Amino acid sequence: QVRLMESGGGSVQTGGSLRISCAASGYTPCPYDMSWYRQAPGKEREFVTSIDVGGITTYADSVKGRFTISQDKSTSTVYLQMNSLKPEDTGMYYCKITQHGMDWRCLDAWGQGTLVTVSS
Repeated sequence: QVRLMESGGGSVQTGGSLRISCAASGYTPCPYDMSWYRQAPGKEREFVTSIDVGGITTYADSVKGRFTISQDKSTSTVYLQMNSLKPEDTGMYYCKITQHGMDWRCLDAWGQGTLVTVSS
């Protein structure tokens, strides 16, 4: 079973940058996509960005041009580089693995989240 652990969250001022990480542990025989979601206080969780099994990336309109997702398969780590941060980027950031295939081990999983706070 794959487990995810986010790290790197913190507080930053408007216009600043932050890089958060998501380390995956455990074996999976399944091809997978990796995604970042975020949840602001009092709001629903929303999609931020993803990288699929082929390396294709997708971004929410609100972060295009400012955020970059990348993946180091040798260390099973996914990164989210966040630049030009705004107060509305504040929230808990969650990593998600979406596994593909009929194998019973191909289960989706979420990390516990890392908090990003952007002050004005």
